[in-house]
Amino acid sequence: MRNNIYTEKERVTDMAASNVKQVLHTGISVYNMEESLEWYKKNLGFELVKDDGYCPPLKAKICFIEKDGYQIELFEYDEPKKIPEDRLTPNTDLQTVGTKHVAFTTDDMDALKEGFVANGVDIAHEVRMGDDAVMFIRDCNGVLIELIQQPK
Repeated sequence: MRNNIYTEKERVTDMAASNVKQVLHTGISVYNMEESLEWYKKNLGFELVKDDGYCPPLKAKICFIEKDGYQIELFEYDEPKKIPEDRLTPNTDLQTVGTKHVAFTTDDMDALKEGFVANGVDIAHEVRMGDDAVMFIRDCNGVLIELIQQPK
């Protein structure tokens, strides 16, 4: 009898896992929607694909931006809460339990950094991790974003 219960639990677990499909989007709360839309377009190449306008139950504006099939859902709340200071630095943020950051790849970290510097992007941290070049930046809201160049 015990074996049948274990088998049923296994079956249900496998059924749940097999029904999770692809990543749909990542949600980010922002202070100012227009400024954020401009920042993500200028610095990361995202385009506005859907403007849900104002959602009264949430007391927030909602927009979706997309690049290469990947979407970010942006929320601008009427009364946003400030990002805690320890979430602004990659090494201290990683110690806090929860979702950390979005990461993107690049083929040319030097050119990417040059563009970020020219655009006044806040570069939070740069490091080599093995053969990978890694850079963390902050968007115009202070949200951490990771960029990685892996060897070819």
